[in-house]
Amino acid sequence: MDAKQLEDWLKQTSQSSTPFILKKPLIMGIVNITTDSFSDGSSFLSVEKACEHAYSLIQHGADIIDIGGESTKPGAVRVPLDLELERVIPVIHELRKHSNTCISIDTYKPEVMKAATEAGANLINDVYALRQNNALATVAQLSVPVCLMHMQGCPQSMQDNPYYEKPVMEEIVQFFNERIQACVDAGIARNRLILDPGFGFGKQVSHNMGLLHHIEKLQQFALPILLGASRKSTLGILLNKKVNERLIGGIAIAVFAALKGVSMLRTHDVDETAQALKIIDAITQAA
Repeated sequence: MDAKQLEDWLKQTSQSSTPFILKKPLIMGIVNITTDSFSDGSSFLSVEKACEHAYSLIQHGADIIDIGGESTKPGAVRVPLDLELERVIPVIHELRKHSNTCISIDTYKPEVMKAATEAGANLINDVYALRQNNALATVAQLSVPVCLMHMQGCPQSMQDNPYYEKPVMEEIVQFFNERIQACVDAGIARNRLILDPGFGFGKQVSHNMGLLHHIEKLQQFALPILLGASRKSTLGILLNKKVNERLIGGIAIAVFAALKGVSMLRTHDVDETAQALKIIDAITQAA
């Protein structure tokens, strides 16, 4: 999927009256250029290795490559701006030389958003949902799509006994009502927004299961829904499995999410996810 196809997809998804449940989700493949990501830290620190991994994900079915230079796992250490730029910008430049596949920049820093977009990124993926200083204005100026994620707290402390007074999906819906309005008020086109309920971000296992069970409630916004549950600790707790043994659990969630109308799946396991979605799509098309 190139930038023009992504723009068309966003417009169709936000304007279509067809239930999202009938649409095959896009796949966002993860490339972490970090030392401390929970699943693949230090695996793709060089430009060469990061690009090789990205090309492999594209070959296996990734529609979008999500590049991040700072881990947002629970307890992650913040990365200085210059180091994050040093990690991600050369990779984006190199990928853009050889591929027109959409690139997403996973960052909350306005400076990285701007530099990454200038280097060739087509989408911003922000765990803070543009709540950092100058983030709203920057994205409005850049005029690119953005994914807004719900997170209680910050990565450094979000898993220190997260608590919700209301059912978790009620709070997520309220959060998105506020963030969508903030984006529109800042001059960001509504049909450029994607919503991520933030599986694993400031949520206990019961919260994650609750948001999955009720994820179709986000369809009230008539915007694409992104879900990222791949290899996360909730799967480890439920299955008693290590990070590299959580594939089946991740695929089960991907299938469930697709049948619930999720529009995009962020995953480490692109090939396996693509296979699962291909079967679901074949069944849906037959119906």
